[in-house]
Amino acid sequence: MMGQTSVVDSRPSIFTRLEEQTVAQRFIQLSDVSEILDISSTQAYALVRSGELAAIKVGGRGQWRVEVTELENYIQRMYSETKSFVAAHPFGVPTENTESTL
Repeated sequence: MMGQTSVVDSRPSIFTRLEEQTVAQRFIQLSDVSEILDISSTQAYALVRSGELAAIKVGGRGQWRVEVTELENYIQRMYSETKSFVAAHPFGVPTENTESTL
């Protein structure tokens, strides 16, 4: 349309940056994981150290790397767990532990 301009964020998203890298990139850094999941780097590290998110240590300094497929598996597990939680705890329905204070 004439006369209209669109504002475009000049920063590429993490997904765009990952797509622009080698097509066959297998591993990503924890900083990428934290950006993708929108969590802190400390939380991403905790997911790896607890074993919730599979990762490997590489190099002499032991840098953590997460396989892209493992991150996708983790995300799918979280969707499944959330779905189960929501089904077991319907919104607006009092639980058995809720006591009436009448």
